[in-house]
Order: sequence, then structure tokens, then C-alpha cells
Amino acid sequence: MRLRGIKKKIVHCHGVFDLLHIGHIRYFEQARRLGDILIVTVTSDKFVNKGPHRPVFNQDLRAEAIAALDCVNYVAINKWPTAVKTIQMLKPNFYVKGNEYEDKSKDYTRGIGLEEAAIKSVGGKIIFTNDITFSSSNLINRYFSPLPRKTQNYLSDFSNRYKAKDIIAYLKNAQSLKVLVVGEAIVDEYQYCQAIGKSCKEPMLVIRHLSTERFLGGILAVVNHLANFCESVNLVTYLGGKNSQEDFIRQKLNPKIEKTFLYRANSSTIVKRRFIESYFFTKLLGVYEMDDQPLDEANNMNLYKTLNELLPKYDLVIVIDFGHGMLTEKVIRLLCDKARFLALNAQFNAGNFGYHTISKYHRADYVCMAENEIKIEQRNQWGDLRKMVLGLSAKLNCDRIVITRGNYGCLCYDQNFTEIPAFAHQVVDRMGAGDAFLSLTALCMIQQAPMEVVGFIGNVVGAEAVATVGHRKSIDRVSLFKHIESLLK
Repeated sequence: MRLRGIKKKIVHCHGVFDLLHIGHIRYFEQARRLGDILIVTVTSDKFVNKGPHRPVFNQDLRAEAIAALDCVNYVAINKWPTAVKTIQMLKPNFYVKGNEYEDKSKDYTRGIGLEEAAIKSVGGKIIFTNDITFSSSNLINRYFSPLPRKTQNYLSDFSNRYKAKDIIAYLKNAQSLKVLVVGEAIVDEYQYCQAIGKSCKEPMLVIRHLSTERFLGGILAVVNHLANFCESVNLVTYLGGKNSQEDFIRQKLNPKIEKTFLYRANSSTIVKRRFIESYFFTKLLGVYEMDDQPLDEANNMNLYKTLNELLPKYDLVIVIDFGHGMLTEKVIRLLCDKARFLALNAQFNAGNFGYHTISKYHRADYVCMAENEIKIEQRNQWGDLRKMVLGLSAKLNCDRIVITRGNYGCLCYDQNFTEIPAFAHQVVDRMGAGDAFLSLTALCMIQQAPMEVVGFIGNVVGAEAVATVGHRKSIDRVSLFKHIESLLK
């Protein structure tokens, strides 16, 4: 580096700097006094993991604000999630962080430890400044939040009653739970296309195929979420005896998951194909490839025997019944009778609408379902939602129920009712958000977390899920922790 050749001491600072404030200015000034040249690198937008509503200011604006400071000599946007590779390239004399990073046990990303190792490897030293500190997240929440005022007020009140570290503790403690996940395996396929126009000879829309993207869907997506939080996760599902998609499924499943695949002869693994107009991300048409008849006796007994052996070994059993024939009356009865703690959803979709309800189950410890699902279950479109919940609670002998309500948040019941607003700022794709909500809140429900905490975590998970196309990525442990912290600062 040219500056090293003329014996200049190089100082390096790195961070998000979403809202430049006096704490940052003093931090830069202290860092500058350690050497001759101060270089600041800014976390790029795609690596800011404080929730889908962040950063408030994009990477170019954040870099421009820092470059305006006299004490800063150079500013760059970092290409990597941490500063490790940048440190290895710059070889600074000092790498400087604020004193809030000195306690490495609070760093979920473990980035500070890796950055400290990097600076030592190039002969430099890590320094922690000691001056007044402010929280960009706190200032953004108070003055620049993109969330509605009602939601901001709720979060302010909630943060006075619950601390982020206590909420995150439930998710950390889930690591030791043994979880069994049961339901249909689905491969979701997005066919991206461009509308050409109306056919000349028929009243039909014609589209041009552009690309294809496939995701693990159904219970496969659920178990991938859980594997980021639990060490022991077992999946029980059926694949098709033909067109099984098994190679793709095994490739995309988290390797720590214990897989119990059963096979249904003369059937294909379920594929749900959506045709999507790519410019507006508008879903035009869905095509289901599946055999949704109930399992024959041989397959039914195979599943029954498998579950009968596995159920006593697990603390938590999560069942999401997509209503495509796998979970028969005999198997449902077994799940209700033998699961230690049963978390349940029986999902309505185009393939089972009007035929499939949660009342097929006679017992659950936790039920999570969408508002339209309970209305159809209760055959009541306009009635009082709370009365419907009470009716469902009595029918299933379940006193812990959460109703997800889209942009209205969720309604939680555990002998009392609690409403929690939605935290989603940007909605890209709603597919799978409810499944993610159930899977991670079940981990907290079995620990008897306060119902308001369960609903809060669920809505944070929902906000993460709807900001992602399909099941392109699972709910990430560190990103979820950081999101919770940023909302409550």
C-alpha cells in the first residue's frame, strides 16, 4: 500500500453507521488520533442484519455522510459480511471499534472475534474506544422508524416490560429441544415469465418463459427453519415412489436434520408450480402436481408404525397438515394421543378447500392458524373472532392459540387475549410466512414463554419471512436475534 511506503500509520473503522450521530463522530475522532490515516468501511445494504426495515439509509448515503467528516481520509463500501478480508487487504496498524463491542459474548455474529484474529494476523492491534455512545437503532426507532405510529407506540411499551436478551433466551434455550416434524413434503417451483399478450386465435394470455427457481416447501421448509435453532430435529414425510425429487431435497435440507423418508409407490412428490410475471412479481397461475388421495393401507400402517416408535423420543412434535392425503384418521389419532407437546396447523389451500379442517384433530397443546382458516373452520365469515377462538379452544381442548392476521398482526389466546401489531415493512412474498411463524413460536410455547412474547417473536419471524422470495432462505438465527434487538432499542 502506498501510504505504508511513506511510514504512515493506518487506522481502520468498520460498521453500519445507519444514522450518523455524535457518538460516531467522537469514535472517528478518537480513532484518527491513533494514526495518520483513517479509513472507514461501511457494511453494504445486503449484509445489514437488523431486520428487513433496515438500513433506513442506503449504503451510498451512509458512505457520503461519513466522507463529509474532516477526520476521515477514505471511505469504502465493504464487499463482505465482516471486515476480515478488508483487514487482510489493508493491513492497518489499528482496527478500532466502540466499547460496546468489547464484551464479545454479546456478539451473536462472532464477527468481532474473527476481526480481532485478522488484525493480529497482519501485525496490527484492535482498540476499543471509550467515549459516550448512542444507539443508531434507538434514534431510528424514535425519529425515523418506517413502521406505523401505532406499532412504534406498541414497541416502546413492550420494551419497557421485556428486554431483548430475555426474549432471545427462549430461542437460545430451544437448542436443547428434541423436535419431531411431520407433514407433506412439497417442492415449490417458480416459473418466471414475461407477458407477451393475447393469443391471436384464442382468448388466452401468452407468456414467455424466462427462468425457473425451486425451493423446499411444505414441511421441508419448516424443518430447515428449525435446524437453525435446534440441534436435534427429525423429519417424517412421504416422497413419491416416482419423480421423488429426493436428490434435490437432500441437497437443500440442512445436513444436521435426521431424515425419515417414506415412499409412496406410483405417486410423485408434490410439486406446486407458480407462473410469475417477473417485472411486477405477480403470480398468474398455479399448477399442482400431486396425488392427494389418502394413503393406502400398507403406506398408512408404515407411517403409523414409524410414528408410534418415534413419538415418545421427542419433546415437541410439530404437525403442519397440508391436507394432501398423508395424515389419515388413524395417524391423526396417534399424534393426538402420543405426542408429549403437539403444535398444530391444518392448512387450507386450493387443493383441499372445503374438505380439510383442524377439527379432524381432537387435541393440541398449541394451535397456530390464519384468520381465514378459523373463519372457515367455524363456518362464520363475519362473527366475533374472539368467540371463534373460544369455540376452537373448547373443541380441541387447547388453551394456547394464535391467529395470524396478515398486516393486522396476530391475536394470541391463553385464557386471556393479546393483540400484537405486524412488524413487516416490506412484503415481497407471503408464501410460507405462517409456517415459519408456527415453527419458531412452538419452540417458545413449549418453554411456557409469556404469550405476548410468543406473539412478538412470531411477528418478527413473519416480517423476516415475507421479505424473502418464496423459501429462498430460511430464518437465520443471528439475523433474527439482531432484528429483535433493533426493534426494542
